[in-house]
Amino acid sequence: MATPRTVAFYTLGCKLNYSETSSIGRLFEEAGYGEVPFNEGADIYVINTCSVTDFADKKCRKVVRSALRKAPHAFVVVIGCYAQLKPQEIADIPGVDLVLGAAQKFRILDYVNDLSKAPEKGMVYAGEVQEANEFIDSFSFGDRTRSFLKVQDGCNYKCSFCTIPQARGKSRSDTVAQAVANAHKIAEMGIKEIVLTGVNLGDFGNGTEVIEGMKPKKEALFIDLIKELDQVEGIDRFRISSIEPNLLTEEIIDFVAQSKRFLPHFHVPLQSGNNKQLKAMRRRYKRELYAQRVAWIREKMPQACIGVDVIVGFPGETDEDFKETYEFIRSLPVSYLHVFTYSERANTLAAEMEGKVPMHIRRERNEMLRILSEKKKLAFYQQQLGQEELVLLEAKEQAGKMFGFTRNYVKVALPYKEEWINSLQPIKLKKEEYLADELVVEAELLPA
Repeated sequence: MATPRTVAFYTLGCKLNYSETSSIGRLFEEAGYGEVPFNEGADIYVINTCSVTDFADKKCRKVVRSALRKAPHAFVVVIGCYAQLKPQEIADIPGVDLVLGAAQKFRILDYVNDLSKAPEKGMVYAGEVQEANEFIDSFSFGDRTRSFLKVQDGCNYKCSFCTIPQARGKSRSDTVAQAVANAHKIAEMGIKEIVLTGVNLGDFGNGTEVIEGMKPKKEALFIDLIKELDQVEGIDRFRISSIEPNLLTEEIIDFVAQSKRFLPHFHVPLQSGNNKQLKAMRRRYKRELYAQRVAWIREKMPQACIGVDVIVGFPGETDEDFKETYEFIRSLPVSYLHVFTYSERANTLAAEMEGKVPMHIRRERNEMLRILSEKKKLAFYQQQLGQEELVLLEAKEQAGKMFGFTRNYVKVALPYKEEWINSLQPIKLKKEEYLADELVVEAELLPA
């Protein structure tokens, strides 16, 4: 069979997946393939899946069907977290030809060059997740304004609700030198903002010195990485995508507060504001430490944006537990929430726990926190009105307007001008408004 010449990609899930899809795309490009949009006919379709969101199977099937409607004889390859966790289940989806696990996905060309259309069921190459013990560096390219730079992968934590360690393996990291080299490459592409990504970003660091009976000593910590990245010329902005509260040290906060390039924007998972629930979730902190971290950020950076992850309906969560979480978050000076309704995941401790919360109650609690999030975000945006800021403008156009984000993650709307795409513009924040149910702030352009 002649080697296929075109490839299309579809990514589900997190920023880490997007960075890896881009890197896999570059492998195909270097091998002579042409990348085409997913909604056009391609010889190979690569679908990068997620296991965190609900209905992973349903979403995967939908994307496979969409690909085959465009190109019925195309080869369909499925990779990512869902592919590692449920490889045979995916292989049984009509039209799937190849399923690659965590240790195999970056060797995708070794498989597709010999690929033949599966007569009935797809071929599975998904070994044990322990085989995924090597760090493969990645960064996204396609968005002209920002790149997701992967610096860490896997996780050694054992949160009772989470399948990510089963899907991605143990924690491992890039070296500081290689991460800095990738940042320089991104700068050469004209991209102005880098978002640092990882499964457990604050656990950055490679073990190099093994002493009998002790854990490997890290050659570098996350603070060492960001200090080096702060010196990279050509990148105006670095964002930290998400970092555990127990790993977000005062030293990191202090550094960001005085940094040239790291932005006053933190996304810090909470999951519950109730210590009993945090213990059942096997989180590594109590709510008191979380409150301390938020207070320290506010003291050092009063205008900082602080995002929160929270799970509702975890097994054993009573009405009183939820009220405690709600009141705790309401009392915190945070800026927005990402609310997740707990759903059972196979092979997790939480799935076997007693005290399952009825689904309708889970949804009610989700809605309550979603409304709280809107109130928090509106209050945060209103606090920023009158401030002068720099906004990095993006290509998207809607109703004659273009959009971008300030340093502290306020979404700004300005009249559309193509020449402003991927530029930093000085603005004054004027008035909050809703566009298509999304909160933005109208801004006035200031003299440069």
